[in-house]
Amino acid sequence: MISSEIKPKLPRWKTLLRRRQRVIAVFSYRFDAHLVPDLIANIDPFVDGWVAFDDRASTGVFSSEVGRRRCLLEAARQAGADWILAVDPDERFETAVASEIAALTRKPGRIAWGFHFRELYAPLSYRVDGIWGAKIRHCLFRAFDPAERTDTGLHDLWYPRNAGFRELRSGLNLYHLKMIDPARRSARRDLYSFLDPDRRDQAIGYDYLADETGVRLEPIPMDRRYHPPHIDDGGLWMFDLSERAGGLPAGD
Repeated sequence: MISSEIKPKLPRWKTLLRRRQRVIAVFSYRFDAHLVPDLIANIDPFVDGWVAFDDRASTGVFSSEVGRRRCLLEAARQAGADWILAVDPDERFETAVASEIAALTRKPGRIAWGFHFRELYAPLSYRVDGIWGAKIRHCLFRAFDPAERTDTGLHDLWYPRNAGFRELRSGLNLYHLKMIDPARRSARRDLYSFLDPDRRDQAIGYDYLADETGVRLEPIPMDRRYHPPHIDDGGLWMFDLSERAGGLPAGD
């Protein structure tokens, strides 16, 4: 089920004064529904509304990500999005995004802005060794006709690969809360290994998600923190494969 909250359009003179285009956030939720209020509080200062897909009626291990994304992209387009911000309930942007988004969205052409994707291992510390310090998430992109996007696998981009999008880096941080708890790291490894046993969607596999060999953490700088602060509840926030009944389908 799709729901939305779109802020009223500003008068034209105020839009010109603000000098940024209309940004609509899109996200879906299921096991992480309780994280949505803080997500909205995090993005509200720099978006013009949001569109959400309530996936709690799903019965499989993991519903169609392609289908959910297609619905969200179309709904954002109908809401008048110039730009789309794709985010998950367990992600938080650093507060500086609010002051930078006008400059980002003034960039002409088909742009996809990348953010440093910081995997938190504690509410205020993220992992930086190996591939962990190099992750980029391109999640702010110019709106497009969803018909241009072909069906893809588990970890593909929100925007079409061969449609002229330029991938640029914003230099800003996007924090991922799911990896804070060790049990979730293992559960995430197991979930994706179950969904992609032949590694068709990710050649390196998923064992690395729970591998703490050589782990090195860095604290979030005071001037790059996110709001509201996160207090971890120790929940799993995903399907628990250990309780999976025989014959339950992988997807809906």
